[in-house]
Amino acid sequence: MSVWSASTVGNNYHCGHPPSRYSHSNNWCPNFTKQHKCVMSNEPAIQSDDALHTPAYLSWRKLQLSRAKLKASSKTSALLSGFAMVAMVEVQLNTPTNVPPGMLVAFTVCTTLLVAVHMLALMISTCILPNIEAIGNLHSISLVHESPHERLHWYIEIAWAFSTLLGLILFLVEIAILCWVKFYDLSPPAAWSACVLLIPVMIIFLAFAIHFYMSLATHKYEVVTSGIKELEFLKEQIELGDHDSRMNNMSLLDQARVV
Repeated sequence: MSVWSASTVGNNYHCGHPPSRYSHSNNWCPNFTKQHKCVMSNEPAIQSDDALHTPAYLSWRKLQLSRAKLKASSKTSALLSGFAMVAMVEVQLNTPTNVPPGMLVAFTVCTTLLVAVHMLALMISTCILPNIEAIGNLHSISLVHESPHERLHWYIEIAWAFSTLLGLILFLVEIAILCWVKFYDLSPPAAWSACVLLIPVMIIFLAFAIHFYMSLATHKYEVVTSGIKELEFLKEQIELGDHDSRMNNMSLLDQARVV
C-alpha cells in the first residue's frame, strides 16, 4: 500500500538575508540547522503557508519520503542479508544428524529467499537513490521535476515492502529454523521452544504492521479531506466575492441611469 506522508519538516524556507540578484524564490537555505532561523527571502511571512500547497512542494515532500525509504531499505537489507549469509556459513551440523530432512530443506529455502529478497531491495535502492540524492542535495524546488521518484514510485514501494515487511518476516522464520537445525541434536525441547516463542512474536509483528499502515492511511485521508474542505471554503469565498462585485456593479449602473 502506497501512502505518502505529509509530515516532511520545513525544507521550504530561505535564509533571512537580503536577496541578491542571484537568489531565486524556490531555492532553499543550504545552511539550515536547528539554531539557524530561516524565512522566505522574497515573500513575507504571511505568504509562507501558501507555498506549502503548491504541486512543486508536494512533489518535493514525496522526494524526501522516497529518499528516506530508500536509505532505510538499503541499510536494513544489507544488514539482514549479511546476517543470513553468516548464519548459513557458520552453522555446524553433526554427522550423522537427527534433524528432519524437511527442516534442512526449509532452512535452505528460507535462507535463499531471505538473501534474494534483501538483495533485490538493495539493488533497487542502490540504482534509484543516487538519482534522487543528486536532485535532493541541490535544495531547489524548481528542479524537483528532474527527479525520477514519481516515475519509479512503484519500484520504491517494492523495495520498501521487501526490506521491511517480507524481509523481516523471513528473518524471523529464519531464526526459528536455525534454532531447530542447531539445537535439535542437543535438545529437541530447545528446538520446539523457538517455534513456540516465534508464534506470538509473529502475531505482534503482523498486528503492528497492519495497525501502522491503517493509521497512516487514516492520517492521509484526514489530511486530504481537510484540504478538500479548505478548497470548498475558498470556492465559496470566491463565489461570494463575485456575487458582491456583480451586485455593486448593478447598483452603480442603476445610479448612473437615475442620474
